[in-house]
Parts: sequence; C-alpha cells; structure tokens
Amino acid sequence: MDPRIREHAEIIANHSVDLEEGDNVIIDAHPVAEDLVVALHEVIGEKGANPVTTSQRTGKRSQRAFLRASDGEFETPEHERALVEHSDVYIAIRASDNVTQTSDVDPEISAAYQQAHRPILNERLSKRWCLTQFPAPANAQLAEMSTEGYENFVWDAVNKDWEAQREHQEHMVEIMDPADEVRIKSGDTTDVTMSVDGNPTLNDHGEHNLPGGEVFTAPQPDSVEGEVLFDMPLYHQGREITDVSLEFESGEVVDHSAAKNEEVLTEVLNTDDGARRLGELGIGMNRDIDQFTYNMLFDEKMGDTVHMAVGRAYDDTVGEDNEQNESAVHVDMIVDMSEDSFIEVDGEVVQRDGTFRFEDGFEE
Repeated sequence: MDPRIREHAEIIANHSVDLEEGDNVIIDAHPVAEDLVVALHEVIGEKGANPVTTSQRTGKRSQRAFLRASDGEFETPEHERALVEHSDVYIAIRASDNVTQTSDVDPEISAAYQQAHRPILNERLSKRWCLTQFPAPANAQLAEMSTEGYENFVWDAVNKDWEAQREHQEHMVEIMDPADEVRIKSGDTTDVTMSVDGNPTLNDHGEHNLPGGEVFTAPQPDSVEGEVLFDMPLYHQGREITDVSLEFESGEVVDHSAAKNEEVLTEVLNTDDGARRLGELGIGMNRDIDQFTYNMLFDEKMGDTVHMAVGRAYDDTVGEDNEQNESAVHVDMIVDMSEDSFIEVDGEVVQRDGTFRFEDGFEE
C-alpha cells in the first residue's frame, strides 16, 4: 500500500475527528476507496475504537437502481438514522468508478430523496465528522489527469502541515469575524453584497473537510442583494452545470439561469424555501490546490476563488441571536477571483485579483 494512504488515514483520525478509545465510527465509502478504508481500520484498531463500513455515498450503481425504480415517495429510513444516532464519528470518503452514474435519475426524485434524508444529515453534522477524497481513476479522468498525477495532486493537498495552514488563514478570520458587510465584485457579471454581522467566521484547516483551506461564514438570510455569475462549473447529481447565474433580492433567488443543465439547478432551488437563500460564503486559501478538477471539495479551496452555497447554513457559522437558513440541500458554486475582481469588507478591499492584502503582491 502507498504509504501516503496510511498518512491520509492518520490525519483523518488524529487531526480531523480526534479519534478516541471506544468511539463508534461509521466509514461511508465507495468500494473503489478500499485501500483508505483498510488503512482507517488499522488506525481505528490501534486506537481501540469500533468501525462499521457503509456505502451510502452518491454516484453508485446501487443508488441509481433504487432511485430509478422508486415512485419518488420517500420516508426517512429510521434504521439508517439509528445507526448514525449511535455513532460518535462519521467519516465520508468520496471516490467513484463513474462520476456520472446518477446522471439519468430524475432530478425531482433526487431532490425528494435528499429531503427525506435531511434528518439523517442533521444527525451526521452533530457528530465529529470528516469528508475526504480518495484519488480514484474516475475522479482523475474527470480532472483530465493521469491516475498517478491525480494521486500526487490529492495527497499534496491532503498530507500537509495543517497548523501552518491554520495560521495563514487566521489573517482572514481576523478581518471577517468582526465584519458587517461583505461585497464580492468580479468583472461585469458579479456584484453582490451581504451582511455577516454576528455570524462567526470559521477557519477550515482540514477538520470537517480534508483537504481544508478556506475561511467561511453564513450570510444573514435576508441580506443578500445583487447578481452572481458562478463562472466555474460544478457536478451535481451526476450532471455538469455551467455558468450559473443567480439574482438576489432581500436574500432570495428571484431569477436564475445556467448554460447547461438548467433544469437540475431549478430542482435544487425548488427543494424547499431555504434552497433559494445562501447558507454559506467561503473564501478559498489553499495555495497547494492550483488547478480546477471538477471536485468541489478541492475547487472551492483554491486561493483565488470565492464560493457561495445555496441551502443549509452550518450551525457553527450562525450567531446565537441570528436566523439560520435551513434546507435539505447545500450546493456550493464558485466564482473565479483571479482577474478584475475584489473582495471588500466594510468598505475596505481585502483581496484584489486573488491576492490578499496580507500577501506579497497586493495592490491597493
């Protein structure tokens, strides 16, 4: 086994979820990620914890078969919820043998399935949890990279000094945390403002998401105004969605379009009331992620990007006296900030053309 896989497992256990003796651990992984699952079982055994492996991750033949055979009427599976309720740690491993496996599932059925699983999602997020990536060949193919090149890319981004990354990102946390208004401007296509007043800014240094490499918070749900063109594509429900454009008034998406698979975007926004509001504003800061790979876990961390998510706001990003946006979905989309762009916090430019004011090369 590649020693980087063992290192990956140790970072998950020791850094991301702080594994303890006696913990009940769910590992949710596609079979193609078996090597990382095996390495995790080794580490879990050494810690004296208790693993169980499931394969509920999306993009598998089994889930496609189930959803295509169903009538679209779902109830929350109580046996699955009970498993999560009795766990202490949830580790999700992304990997695929076919990244478009669910591309022929009706988007309405996928949305209904997500809605029924919302209580299970809430339960998972109440645990110590981590989402990570195994460099499977299908994911390498999607990134237009060789398998070996993609392995190097993934492990360079994952197996790193996370304390140093935390210190780098803390500069931006100190700017954002006390802030009221944030403005994102990119070219002639994106100009959006939002209030983050009273909502904490979190420093993602490889705990819940591995790799980490962003700072993020939640906008106040009714405060978002303006237009955004998400000029970097995303994959959702096995389909590529490109050039998503959203127009916000009083926090709500009042108009939307996409150059490709607009109907998938429409179903996302129609999932529930919260799906038409932003649940996250994130700023990418991981300079080791230097190319786009059609994988949101990595792409949203790139150092010259901003991402916003329609749907659910994470509990820890919402102040005690503020409203939390609730939804069964959380769909991230990315704006390229490398050219003709700036981030403004309370009237002061803090990033221009992808360079932060605390980095060399920043221009006032």
